[in-house]
Amino acid sequence: MRWASVLLVMVGVWAVRAEDTGVRADSKPAFQNITVKEFEKMKGGTNVVILDVRTEKEFKEGHIPGSVLIDVNSSSFDKEAAKLDRSKIYLIHCAAGVRSMKACNSMRGMQFTNLYNLRGGYKAWVAEGNKGVK
Repeated sequence: MRWASVLLVMVGVWAVRAEDTGVRADSKPAFQNITVKEFEKMKGGTNVVILDVRTEKEFKEGHIPGSVLIDVNSSSFDKEAAKLDRSKIYLIHCAAGVRSMKACNSMRGMQFTNLYNLRGGYKAWVAEGNKGVK
């Protein structure tokens, strides 16, 4: 009897915590993580924008061809991102994947719905044998 009570309490605590997050089981995630191979397959689409969210210095040192730069840590990121076409598909990357997740979350809050985060970022893309442009 005692174990059953403990189990009920634990399940109740978990349910409250899940509810507090505001995420429903049927809601769409803010973005999807994709591999370099998936990124390569998607990047050629006519409705696709490759969004580099690194610094200008990092971008100048080498970037994925055709990418657009908006530094996620810039004070103007939200303003610049808000100007983008919400109907497009965004392949978002940074150097290793952390800043791009931040950008995806921010853009999801602006009602962007087609967001894909390149897992491992630019470093993973280069490690797969791809060459950046300067």
